[in-house]
Amino acid sequence: MSENNQLRDVYDAIADPTRRRLIRLLAEAEEIPLHELTAQFQMGRTAVSKHLTILKEVGLVLDRKVGRETRFRLNASPLQEIQDWVAFYSKFWSTNMLRLNQLLEEEEE
Repeated sequence: MSENNQLRDVYDAIADPTRRRLIRLLAEAEEIPLHELTAQFQMGRTAVSKHLTILKEVGLVLDRKVGRETRFRLNASPLQEIQDWVAFYSKFWSTNMLRLNQLLEEEEE
């Protein structure tokens, strides 16, 4: 494994808009062959494959061979790390929204 792969995590994997779109496409289907995924982008098969490889490295994408075709599917469990991180900080957003509501109510009075 290269040093670059060792440093990659789920946050890095979803930072790219193309990879987020791939995740969305995979979430909307049970399984998608590479050629169908490639048809959704303005880039070649090799570029899409590189993005899929990054997603596979962090466990977000699983693949299987069916004859000469490779099919991909989403494994959303690594996204739980992001959900947990966001959930921790949501208390700060909630507190700020409560304060804003209180200020608005005070101004109305």
